[in-house]
Amino acid sequence: MTDPQDITGLILAGGRGTRMGGVDKGLQQFRGQPLALHALRRLAPQVGAVMINANRNLAAYAAMGVPVWPDDLTDYPGPLAGFLAGLAHCTTDWLLTVPCDTPLFPTDLARRLADAAAAAGADLAMACAPEPQADGGTRLRNQPVFCLLRASLRESLERFTERGGRKVEQWAREQRCAFAHFDRPGDDPLAFRNTNTLAELHALEGQQPKAMP
Repeated sequence: MTDPQDITGLILAGGRGTRMGGVDKGLQQFRGQPLALHALRRLAPQVGAVMINANRNLAAYAAMGVPVWPDDLTDYPGPLAGFLAGLAHCTTDWLLTVPCDTPLFPTDLARRLADAAAAAGADLAMACAPEPQADGGTRLRNQPVFCLLRASLRESLERFTERGGRKVEQWAREQRCAFAHFDRPGDDPLAFRNTNTLAELHALEGQQPKAMP
């Protein structure tokens, strides 16, 4: 079993926030605090250290009390740029990434991803969670930005991005990858509900935690 102290958490807050009108998503309020700070407080008990990846308003993020690292790649190329920024400053064996716009992510996320990686002898583990369908049912969907990866994968990721790769799942397919399913009885079906717009953020803010039957 992976010791939580061997995991560094990375909050991804470096996007453009285009669907929120260009605002800095990580600084938008959720239940009285910025999304990034909410994620920080949810993630910190699960890991040994936490960092934030951000590209704007760096002083505001630094005031949250953890290191802040911008992308090294230019022009907001996506979450893999955040992965690389985190890996460049990761001093533990593992890096766990979470996006700032999914504030109800599980409080046992790190443990379950680490268990999945260990069980499969994998170098990377990705969350997989139910997604609502139009017919009222659900289907399991990969959540690629909820990713636990060995810090030793840095060179592989650098090579992938240098040849123009930008999709987390495409890169993950080149690795020994495991999946942790978050569809057990008692899991919150809202845990991986991301908020791409301010309307979605405000709607989620008013919902109470649920449990799967």
